[in-house]
Amino acid sequence: MTRILVVDDDPVQLRLTAEVANKAGFKPLTATGGEQALAILRDDRNIGAMILDLVMPDLDGMGVLDAMRREGLTTPVIIQTGNASLETVISAMRNGAADYFVKPVAPERLVISLRNAMKLDALEATIRAERARRTGTFSARDMIAKAPAMERVISLCAKAAKSTIPVLIEGETGVGKELIARIIQGSGDRAGKPFVTVNCGAIPPNLVESVLFGHKKGAFTGAIADQTGKFAEAHNGTLFLDEVGELPLDIQVKLLRVLQEGEIEPVGASRTERVNVRVISATNRRLLNLAKSGEFREDLYYRLNVFPIYTPPLRERMEDLNAMVAMFIARFAAEAGKRILGISPAALSLLAGYDWPGNVRQLENAVYRAGILSDGAFLETVDFPQIIAQSSGRDRAIREIQSSPVAAAPTHIDAATARQRIDVNLPAAPDRFLDPSGEVAALAEIERAAIVFAIQHHGGRMSRVARALKIGRSTLYRKLHEYGLAEDLLSDAA
Repeated sequence: MTRILVVDDDPVQLRLTAEVANKAGFKPLTATGGEQALAILRDDRNIGAMILDLVMPDLDGMGVLDAMRREGLTTPVIIQTGNASLETVISAMRNGAADYFVKPVAPERLVISLRNAMKLDALEATIRAERARRTGTFSARDMIAKAPAMERVISLCAKAAKSTIPVLIEGETGVGKELIARIIQGSGDRAGKPFVTVNCGAIPPNLVESVLFGHKKGAFTGAIADQTGKFAEAHNGTLFLDEVGELPLDIQVKLLRVLQEGEIEPVGASRTERVNVRVISATNRRLLNLAKSGEFREDLYYRLNVFPIYTPPLRERMEDLNAMVAMFIARFAAEAGKRILGISPAALSLLAGYDWPGNVRQLENAVYRAGILSDGAFLETVDFPQIIAQSSGRDRAIREIQSSPVAAAPTHIDAATARQRIDVNLPAAPDRFLDPSGEVAALAEIERAAIVFAIQHHGGRMSRVARALKIGRSTLYRKLHEYGLAEDLLSDAA
């Protein structure tokens, strides 16, 4: 239940306002003065909103707003006042108030104002987090992680940010491992520096080395220019290797050397290059289990696992569910232009009773889908048909859940099985510069093949063939007779 703070020196008005908020589903806290209100806000940063009276004996509402701005307290404030002058309203809004109303106020007006203020606060927090993510200054205050299960994670992030040792983040899929990596980067000396993300499981095996370390022009067929690798892109910054357990074994050897020596060797390069990169890796499977089964090099595991951080799944940090849902609703409503004020208590209870095998990512998708289905101002239980079907136990619901990409039940990281790798052995294409015995072909044979290809490509139009080969037409006809191609052309023309 969202807590709100009601501040008023009039005990009757204080009780009436608190009662209205309580009937609307909020948990009201009360204060009779500005100093007491500031003390409560300093101790509890999770208060959803504050209803603040302007005229109070010890510290008035304007003084409270000034103190909040100086101390960085971002709780949305709704001003209530008996003075409806335009000057008072403008001053309050300039000091950061989200809304105002004149006493006495209708209960409906008060509730709508509270919900709008919290929705605006959630949207502003989302914008601040996105701005911090883009600038490389993402920190713990930009992530919803107030649950007790996340306290150790945030504490370890603060310690890891003070050094440059490799960090291994383990956790189920969808728990937010990349956000943890961004907190480490944004809280340390490399804040604002490059943060490069690589999904190791999404790169074709034959391109992994080139993507990570880069390549030089002519290193292989198709390498028409020098290509900078991800390690070079992350120079002086942070490289986040997501799903590092999916790396092929031959690349694991080269990654180990990079971590030990701080040097990379691009494909086709004649010498190594120095890089200054902080490596943070993540996996949704226990790397120790992969090392025992031989799927992951044991020496690389110990090199990456210098500072391990385990991120708990959403089902173990349900205290953050309400804030996450509010953030997702605010973001979706702003993106889609829909007027969604929040979620009903019954729908929130439905979400709180679900195991969320897909974790935060699944919760985000469920809220977005519900927003599309909803036609009202609040998300209801009927807007979450998949969640209802999962808990209903009907055969049809089971079939639908089993056919969906989301797991039917939570899978702990220790019990996650290895993904089947499909080895595709494509036949090697013959190199056009080698003869059948494997030796370099003679220059005359290569030249003859180039002329034949040019004639076929341009449909026998010899003037275009000559221009493409950068030779005169007389030279072209001489070479046609020299390589015995003239008779073939004449017979084709006949």
